[in-house]
Amino acid sequence: MPKMKTHSSLKDRFKITGTGKVKRFKAHKNHLLSHKSPRQKRVLGTQPLLHSGDYARMKQQLLNLK
Repeated sequence: MPKMKTHSSLKDRFKITGTGKVKRFKAHKNHLLSHKSPRQKRVLGTQPLLHSGDYARMKQQLLNLK
C-alpha cells in the first residue's frame, strides 16, 4: 500500500505547533511593502491559528506535516 503524502504546497504555508494546532500565514506580506505602513506590516507578520473547521477539512492533506 503506498504511503499518504503531504500536499506539497502546504509544507510552506502552514506550521504545526507543539500542541498540534496549525498556524497559518497572512496574505499581502510578500511584495510591494514600501507603501504599506509599519503597523500594517507588523500586523501581517503575525501567524494566527487555523480555524478548527478549516483544520477538519484539511486534516488528510496535513497528515504528515510536522
